[in-house]
Amino acid sequence: MRLLFLRVKVLLWKEVLQALRDPRLRFLIILPPLLQLVAFGYAANLDLKNIPIALYDEDYSSLSRELAFAFAASGYFKIVEVVQNPEDMTRLIDSGKVKAALHFGPDLAARVGSQRTALVQVIVAGTNSNTASLVQSYSLQIFERFNRSRLEKLLNDHPPLKKIIPAGPGGIVRPEIRVWYNTDLVSRNFYVPGIISLVIMVSVLNLTAMAVVREKEVGTMEQIMVTPIRPFEFILGKTIPFAFIGIFQVALVGTVGVFWFGVPMRGSLLLLFFCLLIYLLSILALGLFISTISRNQQQALVTTFFFTFPIILLSGFIFPIANMPRVIQIVTYLNPLRYFLVIIRDIFLKGSHVDILWPQMAALLTIGLALMTLAVKRVSKTMD
Repeated sequence: MRLLFLRVKVLLWKEVLQALRDPRLRFLIILPPLLQLVAFGYAANLDLKNIPIALYDEDYSSLSRELAFAFAASGYFKIVEVVQNPEDMTRLIDSGKVKAALHFGPDLAARVGSQRTALVQVIVAGTNSNTASLVQSYSLQIFERFNRSRLEKLLNDHPPLKKIIPAGPGGIVRPEIRVWYNTDLVSRNFYVPGIISLVIMVSVLNLTAMAVVREKEVGTMEQIMVTPIRPFEFILGKTIPFAFIGIFQVALVGTVGVFWFGVPMRGSLLLLFFCLLIYLLSILALGLFISTISRNQQQALVTTFFFTFPIILLSGFIFPIANMPRVIQIVTYLNPLRYFLVIIRDIFLKGSHVDILWPQMAALLTIGLALMTLAVKRVSKTMD
C-alpha cells in the first residue's frame, strides 16, 4: 500500500511539474478562469434597463409629454427616436434599433379630459420573448403608477370627489399592447435559431482547431511542408470540408427546428445560407488560428474552450448586451456570434432582407476577413 502511494505520488508530481513548465499550458490554467470570472461577473445580468424605444406622438399635448416622461424617467426605457409617421416606427422596429414603440393617438388628452378611458398603443418586438415579456410588464407598471398619480392629484384638487368616488374613477389611460413577429411569445421561437448558431460554432470551431495540430502530432506536417502545396491551398483543403459540414448541420438542425418544433421560417433560405458562409469564414479562421498556436490536441481543446465560453457569454444569447458595462459592450463588437444571432433570428421570425441585415453582414465579413488574414499568416509561418 505504501509502495502504491509512493508510485502515485511520483506520477502526480511529474504531471504537475510538466504542466507548470509549459508556458502555454501555465497561461491556459491561470489566466482564462480569471478573465472568464470577471466577464461573467459583469455581464451576467437579466434585469433590463434603458430599453430603447421609439415615440410616435400624434397628440402633442401636455398629457402625452407627461406620459412619455414617465416612461423615460422610469429607468426601464430610453426614448431614442421620435417619429412622425407609422412607416418610420415600423422601420425602427424591423431594424432592431428599438425594442418597442409608444403610439399616442390624436385624442389622448381629449378623452382623458372628458373622464373617458384613452388607449395608448405599445408595440413590442417579440423576437426575444424574454425581453418582450419584460417590456410588457414594465409598461403595465408605468401605466398603473401614472393612473394612480393622476387620480391622487384629481382627488387632492377636488376634495368633494373623495366622498363621491372613494375608490376613484376607472383607468384614465389604458395600454393596448401588440406583439410583433412572435405573437404568443413562444420562447422556443427565440432560442431554437440561437441554438442553431451555437451548435454550428462549437462543432466547426472544434473540428478546425484540431486540423493543423493533428498533422503536427502524427508527423505529417513535415511531409506537407516539403511538398509544392502553398499555405493558401493548405488552408482551403483544411477549411472547405468543415464548411460543408457546417452547411449540412444548419440544414439538418434548421429542418428539425421548423418541422418538429414549429419555429416559423419567414425569410429567404438563400439569404440565410449566404450569411452562414460569411459566419463560417470567421469561425473557420478562428479555429485555424487556435490550431497554429497549439502544440498538441490537448492545448487546442483547452484554448477552444477559452474562446467558446466568452463568445457565447458576450453574444446576447443568454444575457442582454445592453445590460453589460460599456467596456464589455465594446468588446462584443468583435464577436461574430453577436451578429449572426441577429441575422438568423431576423430571417426566421421577421423575414428580414438585405436592406435590414446589411450592417450585421458587413461586420461579420470584416471580422471574418481579419481573422482569416491572421490565420493565413500564422499557417504560412508554421509551414515556413
